[in-house]
Parts: sequence; structure tokens; C-alpha cells
Amino acid sequence: MNGTQIQIAARLISYCLLCLFVICWTVATAAERVDRGAELRGNFTQGGLLFGSTMPGSKVYVDGKRLRVSATGDFLIGFGRDANLTKSMTVHHPDGQSFDSMISISAREYDIQRIDGLPPSMVTPSEADLKRIRKDTQEIVAARAIDDDRLDFLDDFEWPVDGVITGVYGSQRILNGEPRRPHFGVDIHAPAGTPVHAPASGLVTVAHPDMYFSGATMIIDHGYGLSSAFLHLDSMLVNKGDYVKKGQVVATVGSSGRSTGPHLDWRINLFSERLDPQLIAGDMPATQ
Repeated sequence: MNGTQIQIAARLISYCLLCLFVICWTVATAAERVDRGAELRGNFTQGGLLFGSTMPGSKVYVDGKRLRVSATGDFLIGFGRDANLTKSMTVHHPDGQSFDSMISISAREYDIQRIDGLPPSMVTPSEADLKRIRKDTQEIVAARAIDDDRLDFLDDFEWPVDGVITGVYGSQRILNGEPRRPHFGVDIHAPAGTPVHAPASGLVTVAHPDMYFSGATMIIDHGYGLSSAFLHLDSMLVNKGDYVKKGQVVATVGSSGRSTGPHLDWRINLFSERLDPQLIAGDMPATQ
């Protein structure tokens, strides 16, 4: 065998090994997919969101609760701030196969701040304020309970505002020794009047001019129970019932409600589960 023949033989052997590797990798991937009955991608941690994909026509249950599955096999799983670190998932395919598995996620540590010496009026709202707060809460809860079959959430999310992050998901303040509710959004510092863009397409379900805590407040529903909330706005450029496109300017940054300065408080929910927007949108784009 001459040199040329040896080179050809070596290339054939390399090609065969590569094909064998690809076949084995494909089989392993398929085995993993068949074993679970679905593919999951996203952030396997508290505050994270998983995008699921399974065989069209399948039924998916997480901790015994049936999830909405699209005609193309898409579904969502969300983990709250203090979610249990394991969840059971069952998938029933239309061909009769069933798959049981456990979803494991990681725990997170959150920033805790203690502030003492505040006037009582800043810590405990009056009865009149509590009545207003309850009314605001009812409107928000109703909006977050919507289960629309739109698939706007399948498009990658973008940051609604570029700026410096000054508040993070999961942090909590203890005021005068009394623990307050954790912060469930991400605060982005930006000058008043800065345009706020829709991070993904969706339907405006709340456009309230002045809620007690959050001031001018907007909620955009992205389908399947996934929604974005924008708090402390200065102005709103769309109305409740409007359908908005990803990247569309929907509002401007402000400091309405109980706010100490201009910023956008962006929150994401999967129904009642409060998720971390930073995990869903990724790194903040570089700003000048």
C-alpha cells in the first residue's frame, strides 16, 4: 500500500469513527428523551423557568397537576423563590407510553437587609390604604390567572430597558424587626421618561394609572400563564386589551407609587409562581 492509499484508508477510518460517534450520541440523546418523555431547557434553580417539549397530543403532569400542552407539544414549568428542590413529572404519550421522572433544581441564597428606626407610618399602612391595596391585589391576581393559548413566550425574551441593575429577585428587607415580602422583580435604574419595550409579544391585561405600592402598573400576558409586570411607570402608551409586539415601546420609566427614584421594576410570573427575570432574559446588554 503506497502513501496515497494509506492516507485514503486513514481518512475512511476517521470518517467511520466520526459516524459511529454521531450515531451513538444521537441514540443517547434519543434514549434520554424517551426516558423522560419530554425535553426540558431553561434554569433548573429556584426562580427559574423551564421550556418543555414533548410529543404532540401528550399529557404532562407536574406534582400531580396537569399542565397545558400546545398542539406542537410545548409547555412551561416554573419554580418560585422558595420552591422545593424536587418535582415529579409524568408524561403520557398519545401512543400509550407513560414516563415518570424527577426534576431536581438548585437552591439559592438571597440578600437580606435590616433597616431599623423607621417611622411606623412607613411600615404599617392605614386601614384606608389596606382597602386600596386589597383592591389592587385582586386586579393583579385576576390578570395572572389568565390561561391564554397564545405561544408568544416561545420567542426569546429581551430586556425592556437597558440600565444598571439596582435591585435583584429574592432579596428581602426586615423593617423595624418585621420581615417584609421578598422583592420578586429586578430593578433597573434609568432616567425618567426612558422608553420601556415589551420584552416579548403579548396582550395587555392591566394598565392601572396608580396602584398603592407600584404606582402606574402594566401587565402583559405572553400566553400559558406567563406574564410580565412593569411597576413605577411614568406613562403608559398602550391600553388594556391591546396586543403588543416584542420590542414595541409600551410605557416610560418613572417613580410612581412607593419608589425612591426613577427605575423600572420588572417582574415575571407563571400564574402565581414568581420567577426571576434575569434568568429568563439573560445578561443585561452592555450600556454606554
